[in-house]
Amino acid sequence: MSTHAPGLDDGPHTSGGPPPGGRYDALVIGGGIIGLVTAWRAAQRGLRTALVDPAPGGGAAWVAAGMLAAVTELHYGEQTLLGLNMASARRYPDFVAELQEASGQDVGHRACGTLAVAFDADDRAHLRELHTFQQGLGLESEWLTGRECRRLEPMLSPGVHGGLRVAGDHQVDPRRLTAALLTACERAGVAFHRDRAERLLLAGDRATGVELTGGVRLAAERTVLAAGSLSGRLAGVPEDVLPPVRPVKGQVVRLSVPERYAPFLSRTVRAVVRGGPVYLVPRENGELVIGATSEELGWDTTVTAGGVYELLRDAHEVVPGITELPLVETCAGLRPGSPDNAPMLGPTALPGLSLATGHFRNGVLLTPITGDVMAESLAGGELPPEAQPFTPQRFTARSATPSPGAPGAAHSPAQEQHI
Repeated sequence: MSTHAPGLDDGPHTSGGPPPGGRYDALVIGGGIIGLVTAWRAAQRGLRTALVDPAPGGGAAWVAAGMLAAVTELHYGEQTLLGLNMASARRYPDFVAELQEASGQDVGHRACGTLAVAFDADDRAHLRELHTFQQGLGLESEWLTGRECRRLEPMLSPGVHGGLRVAGDHQVDPRRLTAALLTACERAGVAFHRDRAERLLLAGDRATGVELTGGVRLAAERTVLAAGSLSGRLAGVPEDVLPPVRPVKGQVVRLSVPERYAPFLSRTVRAVVRGGPVYLVPRENGELVIGATSEELGWDTTVTAGGVYELLRDAHEVVPGITELPLVETCAGLRPGSPDNAPMLGPTALPGLSLATGHFRNGVLLTPITGDVMAESLAGGELPPEAQPFTPQRFTARSATPSPGAPGAAHSPAQEQHI
């Protein structure tokens, strides 16, 4: 969720010169978490890889809460996306272990589970329906009474009347994860061009690289557009393959839990208050992340008094004790949403150009599988079965209507719950 456009930098800077012959095997545009994991995995495959971004390590993940909530985040009509989410969640433990070894940095992965709670009859009925839906898909979740919820989390409000416990939904610290990926890329030999990508280069009917600010041109066998919500703004991309991504604003509040209050919460807690979703994510370092709004306001990244007030008000309904915690940070950024709110992964109709964007609220969760999918594709392989429904070419026929169970079917913006 970036608050800057690629290229807003003091000037160009490159680490790692061009490869012999001046042509990269893979060129990734965008240095957020998705661009970084794509570049890292490509370099591990032996591809001469470069990444273009004025400030790599930013992007949507910098504001994200880092919930790995494939089960809790399930929405009706997203069964196909669920398959991709679950496949990525299963890869997380091994992915974290490998990344931490490669970077020498801890990423804050916690297998702590999630507790979704209900306050009134409507909330309770909604959670009951969700529980039935989850069970029908073979997912593991446990229904708890209000007393059982408070036994797990004593700081919960007495007004909690039931909840769902999902032990398999974990969390990671996105900022630490991004920093580790940046280090892993550097150690794997990825060349960083800290500059703005101005225009996609074409030769006939093929993408051949990118032009940077100041006219510098980088040639590549394959170019990956992974610039988050800005992916649809790169000049030179033919209209019929330009990714249809939109920015969706989210605001987040970060609090600090003093030692005298620890342990405050032992797992992620979610709720719907006055019809709006809210979550509280406790970190091992004593931070408590509260989010998130979901606002279709274009490119606005202003932190508003109203947005912060609503988050704190709703979180107070769930956990009254938050009013005693120090306020550390407020921030806002932009999720990259697609027409069906599912990612676009793999080659486009333009030879030489691939996409890794549109992850919307699942960017952190889908990081492991995105890296694997894109590396396999860049190395000349086929997309794995779970990624095939998410090819960018599904939007070529814009008039097509998603079928039941396809990404985006029976979906509405009001359902979006987190960054």
